[in-house]
Amino acid sequence: MVTVVVERAETLAEGVRALVLRAPGGRELPAWRPGAHVDLLLEPGLVRQYSLCGDPADRSRWTVAVLREPGGRGGSRFVHDRIAVGATLTVEGPRNHFELVASPAYLFIAGGIGITPILPMVAAAEAAGADWRLLYGGRRRAAMAGLDRLARYGDRVQIFPQDTTGLIDLSPLDRPTADTLVYCCGPEPLLTAVERRCVAWPPGALRVERFTTPAVTGADHEFEVTLASSGRTVRVPAGVSVLEAVEDAGVPVLSSCQEGTCGTCETVVLDGVPDHRDAVLTAAERAAGELMMICVSRCRGTHLTLDL
Repeated sequence: MVTVVVERAETLAEGVRALVLRAPGGRELPAWRPGAHVDLLLEPGLVRQYSLCGDPADRSRWTVAVLREPGGRGGSRFVHDRIAVGATLTVEGPRNHFELVASPAYLFIAGGIGITPILPMVAAAEAAGADWRLLYGGRRRAAMAGLDRLARYGDRVQIFPQDTTGLIDLSPLDRPTADTLVYCCGPEPLLTAVERRCVAWPPGALRVERFTTPAVTGADHEFEVTLASSGRTVRVPAGVSVLEAVEDAGVPVLSSCQEGTCGTCETVVLDGVPDHRDAVLTAAERAAGELMMICVSRCRGTHLTLDL
């Protein structure tokens, strides 16, 4: 965990507030790479994950941008209404399950506040001399954060304010492009549309980051989990997560979102087949079955052995 102080707060767009965080005493903050996020411990029981959107080379400050969501669970309202300049926060991370991989070419796609992890990616791609484009959509231009930072890139960036131009034009995805990685972050309808259009792309070409876990259909069933460190077996009833069952058995596990979106509770699977329900692992990682997020994922059979 890291203690930080809110050095500055500013409005980036309608409903979007940025916090610039620094370590007390001018100490360096942990290093990070584009795509990373941190967990802000806002108050007891209220932990939220936000992408870092500043400059990774600046170890003196972190920047996060938060969209006010009136119908949300309270995290964004807390950031907008209750965090003042000078406040002290506890932060976990950074963590990165959306890391920018070296490539000669990129197609970035962002919807709304999904631009936050993409902003440092664009800067890194430009600095590396890669061929890249960004398709960026939002409800209206005034609510789209980062437009000032993106203006320098000219026609590499295409802006789609929905109220004037409609939805993002995803036709560039209709023809797979060699040596190109696609990075997409935004609301679920956008991610679903992008995934459908990328079916013909090479495996691993598409990288997405979700705000929420995909909907799960079907009933849960009971299974058992063996904890490798002690050999102890724990029963996981239907409707109870592996994380809850293990913690109820007296085994503490580091976790944060408990929704399958942050990756904090990632656990090594030594035996058995996980039923993946997270929004973190790639398709290849899911198929390998070597890792699982125990806050939401379950077992396809009757038994798992975990490295706990």
